Amino acid sequence: MIPPKLTRRGLFAATGGALVLAACSSDSNSESTPTSAGAPDTAGGVPAPDGFAVVQRFPNHPLFTPGDVRLPVSLADQAGNLSDGPATLTGWIEDFNGNRITDVTAQRRAVGIEVPYWEVRANLPEALVYTMRLEGDDGYGATFELYEESDVLSPLTGTKLQPFDTPTVDDHRGVEPYCSHTPEPCPLHAITLTDALAAGTPVAYMIGTPAHCTTGTCSPGLEFLVVEHERVGDSIAMVHADVYADDAATEVAPAVTALNVQYEPIIYLCDADGVIVDRLDGIWDASELTERIDLLLS
Repeated sequence: MIPPKLTRRGLFAATGGALVLAACSSDSNSESTPTSAGAPDTAGGVPAPDGFAVVQRFPNHPLFTPGDVRLPVSLADQAGNLSDGPATLTGWIEDFNGNRITDVTAQRRAVGIEVPYWEVRANLPEALVYTMRLEGDDGYGATFELYEESDVLSPLTGTKLQPFDTPTVDDHRGVEPYCSHTPEPCPLHAITLTDALAAGTPVAYMIGTPAHCTTGTCSPGLEFLVVEHERVGDSIAMVHADVYADDAATEVAPAVTALNVQYEPIIYLCDADGVIVDRLDGIWDASELTERIDLLLS
């Protein structure tokens, strides 16, 4: 789970890392209820608060490498309250010397979630410390780092996702419950990740714990994926793995340690050869997931 962070002004942070998996609590409050795939976001158009803080909704572990990056952020007013804002925001990314590297457009996403975020995607050339600024922000923006590939332990975009025998309905593999989604386990445990990667179709693999996520991003994120599974059927092999091996959330599940991940939720999107072509970290709404699923199938 990736909670929002505090800024240097005492509000929300642009710097600082996301909590590791062990910091997730047992609060299962959800931000949303399931939403039909691709439903339009019609609630935008509200002005952003004056001097807003940029709230980091992505992890700051060694994760991003040179190339394409996805940087979801939310907005907070000067009292530290998460806020709504316009359908799009414009801005830029600068390096640690203040050199402007690229312009960005942030698209508001809020389908099926209560607190909106803005999706930012950019291509960055070097492993450096960067700051993303948005027009009208408090002057601090959101600071993050790109690492050399050798410094990142979790699977990289452009590499093959390694097979692993995740828990299934028929074989929980020591994980109880095998799926913490309530009131019933989700349907994405019919096959293992190993089976999915051998199926000859694209793969969507989610790691997340619906029952132990204080910010309420894991449960709606999984529900959106279930909706996509119902929409596209077997054209994409979809698998979910929970984060903990026990109901008390005291033991990390083998599916997490197998990939050396340090945060949740995540969706890895792989082509038919098992190569990771996209990844959603931390938060996504129904509309962004639908777009990325359709792109995977295109």
